Amino acid sequence: MSTKIDTDVGLEAYASLYDRVCQRKGSAQMVEDLLSTPLSNSELKSIPDDRFLAEFTKKVFQSGFVWRVVRQKWPDFEEVFFGFDIDKMLLMPDEMLEKKATNPAIIRNLNKVKTIRDNAVMIDEVRRSHGSFAAFVAEWPSDDIIGLWEYLKKHGARLGGNTGPYALRFLGKDTFLLSRDVEAYFTQHGLITGSVRSKRSLNTIQNAFLTWQQQSGRSLQELSQLVSFSCGDNYVGF
Repeated sequence: MSTKIDTDVGLEAYASLYDRVCQRKGSAQMVEDLLSTPLSNSELKSIPDDRFLAEFTKKVFQSGFVWRVVRQKWPDFEEVFFGFDIDKMLLMPDEMLEKKATNPAIIRNLNKVKTIRDNAVMIDEVRRSHGSFAAFVAEWPSDDIIGLWEYLKKHGARLGGNTGPYALRFLGKDTFLLSRDVEAYFTQHGLITGSVRSKRSLNTIQNAFLTWQQQSGRSLQELSQLVSFSCGDNYVGF
């Protein structure tokens, strides 16, 4: 099958990408059944700030660790850290954080435990100017998702790499992800070279998703999943 190229940007056209995914998955209906959609901005704005802190914390602890173990222990995390209430986290002194980090009910990692208060500070600063952290995230321009990633990396604790983006996706913010399949696509098609995290690579990837969005009318989340389904050994959904 010949690959159609959008000659204006040197990028495979959405129609070609979608056609290949349908062939790999068996049918258009099977593809549509695999795709998931983000929340609307109004739905996203209704999420309490404590849920943002909880999800950031969960992704921080899952980074470099067995996700299943974190999920199993999560009810205890919620109890130990007061449901991730922002105001309570802000009042927690170092001594209390250190004590909680020794609690066998959670994963005992002091450096990661410290991020809970640090990220509570970030959320508190944002809610003071935007009303809520959810409103800040919902109102962030959809054509600058990498800017939101950078904000979390700069102002949050351990929210760089895929940690912040994966938390945003789970919470319902429309974002693409730099999964291994997505990274492989852009590398194999010669669209990026070197680090996927370089400013040039990130801009190239974001512009590609925005182009596909204009061509298809789909969310960044759906497009990210389609790119992942389109290459490598990925013949089943995730």
